[in-house]
Amino acid sequence: MAATVSVDAGRSLASIPSAAFGMNVAVYDGLMNDSPVPGLLKGAGIGAVRYPGGSYADIYHWKTNTADGGYVAPGTDFDTFMGTVRSAAAQPIIIADYGSGTPQEAADWVRYANVTKGYGAKYWEIGNEVYGNGEYGSGWEHDDHSSKSATTYATNLLQYASAMKAVDPSIKIGAVLTTPGSWPDGITGPGDSADWNHTVLSIAGSKIDFVIVHWYPGGNSAADLLTKPQAQIAGITGTLRSLINQYAGANAGNVGIAVTETNSTIDKDTHPAALFAPDDYLTWLENGAFNVDWWNLHNGSNGTGTVDGATDYNDEGVLSNASGSEPPAETPFAPYYGIQMMTKLGAPGDSLVKSSSSQSLLTAHAVKRTNGDVDLLFINKDPSNAYTANISYSGFTPSTAAPTVYTYARNATSIASTTTGTATSQTIPAYSLVVVQLHPGSGGGGTGGGGGTGSGASCRVDYTKNEWSGGLTGNVTITNTGTGAIDGWTLTFTFPGDTKVTSAWNATVTQSGATVTAKNASYNGGIAAGANTSFGFQGTWTSNDAAPTGFTLNGTNCTTG
Repeated sequence: MAATVSVDAGRSLASIPSAAFGMNVAVYDGLMNDSPVPGLLKGAGIGAVRYPGGSYADIYHWKTNTADGGYVAPGTDFDTFMGTVRSAAAQPIIIADYGSGTPQEAADWVRYANVTKGYGAKYWEIGNEVYGNGEYGSGWEHDDHSSKSATTYATNLLQYASAMKAVDPSIKIGAVLTTPGSWPDGITGPGDSADWNHTVLSIAGSKIDFVIVHWYPGGNSAADLLTKPQAQIAGITGTLRSLINQYAGANAGNVGIAVTETNSTIDKDTHPAALFAPDDYLTWLENGAFNVDWWNLHNGSNGTGTVDGATDYNDEGVLSNASGSEPPAETPFAPYYGIQMMTKLGAPGDSLVKSSSSQSLLTAHAVKRTNGDVDLLFINKDPSNAYTANISYSGFTPSTAAPTVYTYARNATSIASTTTGTATSQTIPAYSLVVVQLHPGSGGGGTGGGGGTGSGASCRVDYTKNEWSGGLTGNVTITNTGTGAIDGWTLTFTFPGDTKVTSAWNATVTQSGATVTAKNASYNGGIAAGANTSFGFQGTWTSNDAAPTGFTLNGTNCTTG
């Protein structure tokens, strides 16, 4: 079988955030802080760990390390958790207890975490799946408030945000939403005049920093499950962004999207879930999410079966906890390797770029690294056929040398690597994950673009954007086309329209009127001859977000790609 794959390395979809690749842990998990865990988290590229665990968050009291009516395993207290997180070089995502807690309890947690201990915990959710508190007739989520309405949640959310930010104004507060298109989205509860999402955002949209959804897509078979990322995620994020723009006002451009629980839900610890996992993470990130958290680290066997010749323990964890007939504790299941394959593709600060495939069963994701490399991830969802991917590039000229290729094969227990094929032709085995790592060729930047100003300049700037109504993210790549290294850089440019930069990464960005000045971070000031570096920003606009046409680097006009 043959497939035509196109990669546009000049079209950035998103920069990979520091909290992009996340994992859930729960205080009832006695292996949560097991000694191998930090290394396993780090090995899978996990940069964020969510605590104290799903619905347990709404019965958990951090000061006493207890859960109302629930079990808390020894050694799962907040400080021990933070020791694991820091050893894994990750950051926490913390769920404040909405169901049985108070704004003061949450504010005290912020004070302890960030003032007393200096942990720098940035992201705080207010409650877990609060809409499951009985408002819509189903009550799995604990909620002691006399009113279970969305109005009550949103009103209390503002009290939590106020109390917590009074302690540390730098933290980010997340609001629980229902997932668009999934129950109970669109249903108006008895205590409200609109559905959950419209009610919560109409009250709290201007005061929050991110919205939270959970995504368990289901499906009637593995084949059906594997279609869900492409079939659903863009529509969900589009609806969320529209709601944010409708209600958050001037704050809309600052409100992020976090998917703090997700899982395959079918063939949970076998190879189909390994194929699903990176597709899940990357498609959310490509569509604007800043954080995706798999459920979860350990979960436990729920009966066994056989999937495609492998034992399925029906375990939603990525690591065994040795329950039932499972293998020894901390043995990775297939989804762990699927997640780990993303470490071969890209890292925070790199850019997810546009890619496409002519075959629906062969999905391609692409990343442009900060050093100029381009890496490709292929997901062959066809259990019967290999595909020959015939690859073309825009905005990038690959080296003619054989690339390094990583493969996670069907039912494998490790990731294999080799040097094989070419940059323009790769064979992707049936039911496999393959990452192809490519260096730029001697031609440098690419086969696309061209033109611009100052043809004799020693720099080139490529500007791409991902826009929505009233907001955008931009990615700027600076290439040193001269013969000497650049040691420290300042880039200036002017927006033709009314774009306003609200935040940035990999550079210090300031704006005066329409003119923007970006200065290198401490770690990316040096650009060798022929190399490049990138930074990104988020912004807002009203009537015109046209791209800049001229860029000046250290006083020199650059060409534009």
